[in-house]
Amino acid sequence: MTKVLVAEKIGASGIDLLKQHFDVDTAFDQNGDFDLEARIGDYDGLLIRSATKVTADLIDKAGNLKAIGRAGVGVDNVDVPAATKRGIVVANAPESNVVTAAEHTVALLLALARNVPQAHAALKQGSWERSKWSGVELEGKTLGILGFGRIGQLVAARAKGFGMRVVAFDPYVSAERYRDLGVEKAESSDDVYAVADFLTLHLPKTPDTEGWLDAEALAKCKDGVRILNVARGPLIVDEDLQAALDSGKVGGAALDVFRSEPVTDHPLFAYDNVIVTPHLGASTAEATDRAGYQAAEQVVAALTGGAVTTAVNVPAIKPEDLEVLGPFVPLCSHLGRLAMALAEGSSVDRIEVELLGRIAERDTRPLATATLLGVLQGHTEEDVNQVNAPAIAEERGIELVETKNAHARDFENLVRITVVAGDQRERVVGTTFGRLHRPHLLEAWGQRFDVQVDEHVTLFRYQDVPGMIGRVGTCFGEAGVNIVSAAVGRREEGDERGEAVMVLTTDARVPADVVDRIVGLDGFIAGRTLTL
Repeated sequence: MTKVLVAEKIGASGIDLLKQHFDVDTAFDQNGDFDLEARIGDYDGLLIRSATKVTADLIDKAGNLKAIGRAGVGVDNVDVPAATKRGIVVANAPESNVVTAAEHTVALLLALARNVPQAHAALKQGSWERSKWSGVELEGKTLGILGFGRIGQLVAARAKGFGMRVVAFDPYVSAERYRDLGVEKAESSDDVYAVADFLTLHLPKTPDTEGWLDAEALAKCKDGVRILNVARGPLIVDEDLQAALDSGKVGGAALDVFRSEPVTDHPLFAYDNVIVTPHLGASTAEATDRAGYQAAEQVVAALTGGAVTTAVNVPAIKPEDLEVLGPFVPLCSHLGRLAMALAEGSSVDRIEVELLGRIAERDTRPLATATLLGVLQGHTEEDVNQVNAPAIAEERGIELVETKNAHARDFENLVRITVVAGDQRERVVGTTFGRLHRPHLLEAWGQRFDVQVDEHVTLFRYQDVPGMIGRVGTCFGEAGVNIVSAAVGRREEGDERGEAVMVLTTDARVPADVVDRIVGLDGFIAGRTLTL
């Protein structure tokens, strides 16, 4: 039975979901006696939170691992490239803590404006200091948001409820979305610095964003600006923030995350106008349970052939796109295998995928990946799947070129796959027919025909003279192979007969020696047989 390990404590709902499908072990309740490195090879799936480090070395020991679920947003503790190379799906729970993080940001915003933690601590220590901890109102103030994704947008909606003006910068959000939320769209982060009374960060941690808020950025801010960070610690250069606090350029800061965690001794902790919390942005009972359940859902999908919608190393496709593209995924895989078979013995340089018709209007990444699967399957040392196919192709110098056209002549949808190997180009064309979307092959070896694709397919190129189909039928009959369907494509060159292509489907695999014997007959040029 498929085995899944839950390495860290998650909500019971997530574990119950996994147990409905798999044999589940839990490591978090074994008092430190669980040797993950020694036992990881036993499991098909792994579910973690933030403490478990899934390194390349650990992945090398995980011979059966197919899916890693991260019960949370970030995957900093997973070596995603190493997992991708091994064909392991890595999925997170990106929607699990957006409300919780937004609410914590607002809690810190209010606390920063009204000095709530400082006044609380002073009063409990016996000091009644009303004037010392007098704050400012949020109404009429400007909140600057850097990073306007889900959390940033939720923070904006809540800030507007306090009567704040909200200005945000994020080049990957449409202008229409800003208008819908009543938020001003800044053209650059500098535009936000120039107007923000409070500045909150909601950026991802990447090489480009690390150290985003440094001395240069802080110098562009309004005097007395208050800084909030409930995203990632490395977004801020701590030494530069400290210097800005010392100079009065920054009037206060509220920090939930830090460059190194856990941390209990930090220079910023000594400042009265700095509020800190120990990475509580995602720490609510609701978020913890939601994260565990969503990560469990993704592991179930990955191990049962479902749609992994939050994978970080395979494209997440909208359900409405998957509904349209679904029937064309196996077609593209079949066409990729057929094209590769026709180019057998060649060194492949490029795979060209042409998608025509209404499918071209969708997110067609699954079709390109399916084509690569068909091309590479059986031709690499590694097991190829939807996760690692693009990486394996890239490692081998195989270029993938995808073109799309919303119009397809003669057919509602059409797929053309071309394998380019030096000067050789082998193209196959196919589509699906009927309510059941049965795959049909329409072109191969330069000839056109129409045959429904079944499991066992054999093709012959031959001189277009009478009797050739009968000779193939005789040889197949002698070998005990029953023909299910057949189609012929032919062309005439002047007054002389040219070449033709015969495509046959059978109810069993055609032995290679039977194909070789037929190709050796007079008038036959080439033959290929494959099981899809």
